[in-house]
Amino acid sequence: MEGQELAQKLAESGVLQQVTPPLQTALFLGALVLLPAMLVTLTAFTRIIIVLSFTRRAVTAQEIPPTIVLLGLALFMTLFVMGPTLDRIGNEAIVPYLDNKIGGMDAVRLGFVPLRDFMLKQTRKQDLALFLHLGKIGPVSGPEQVPYRALIPAFVISELKTAFIMGFLIYLPFLMVDLVISSILTAMGMVMMPPVLISAPVKILLFVVVDGWHILARMLAGSFF
Repeated sequence: MEGQELAQKLAESGVLQQVTPPLQTALFLGALVLLPAMLVTLTAFTRIIIVLSFTRRAVTAQEIPPTIVLLGLALFMTLFVMGPTLDRIGNEAIVPYLDNKIGGMDAVRLGFVPLRDFMLKQTRKQDLALFLHLGKIGPVSGPEQVPYRALIPAFVISELKTAFIMGFLIYLPFLMVDLVISSILTAMGMVMMPPVLISAPVKILLFVVVDGWHILARMLAGSFF
């Protein structure tokens, strides 16, 4: 049974209303454990952090920027990209719940609708069809009928594929720099000198001259809109 259908049945049955407040608090705190996994798998975070990691490796700056800086940048870029989705969640689920217009389970069900729309927009059809086939899920009449157990893994592998394609395109110009530097050193007879000693500062200079962070941020944000 799908989580959305289960939530609706529980809300209709009134089971959760019979749970004592301390147990409700315990369940809420337990659900918070899932937040990191949800941040990574249900948002734009996966694609952004992988592309940023590819960029750091391509520039041959293994620890610069530090990992904590990349994670922070990825987090805030995720909040930027997910802004319209988060606004919908707030307007359609959180605000009505705080105004006591809907119950908790209804808020959860309505809150997942914008998130589902975002994931469906970013998921490749062949990836979604793969999990629908593997799960032996019959033909669906519309996007709202796609079960989460097929949508979420399809969305994740779509994000991984997109991130690796973008990472490959980022690597190409820096690979050309390595090849040129290596050829020059070989032609000069300096075969004992590691090419990375020369290519690393050249790649950093190239990245700065072309305003690489600006281009990277524009490319990442634009890939979601």
